[in-house]
Amino acid sequence: MATKDSGPSWKKNHPSTKLSNSVQKADRSVKQAMSHPEEIAVEHAFNSLETAENAYMNAEEHNEHMDTVQQNREHLDMMKRQLDEVQETLEEE
Repeated sequence: MATKDSGPSWKKNHPSTKLSNSVQKADRSVKQAMSHPEEIAVEHAFNSLETAENAYMNAEEHNEHMDTVQQNREHLDMMKRQLDEVQETLEEE
């Protein structure tokens, strides 16, 4: 007997979906660190980026929708640069 939400669970675990969700979460974390440059916010953002990087590598290994994967890669690179700037600002203080 199937439960109500068992149908789309495969989609939630799909590599490209995990990547998109991870990138969105990292984006929120980086924006939080940029607006509130505190060590804990920066650390959380770095952790979110690491999770998104792992999801990226997994999606790439599975040859998932490579155009979307590439867009996410570019977004990750931009967020890394932003977070590095926040980290530098914190270290200067």
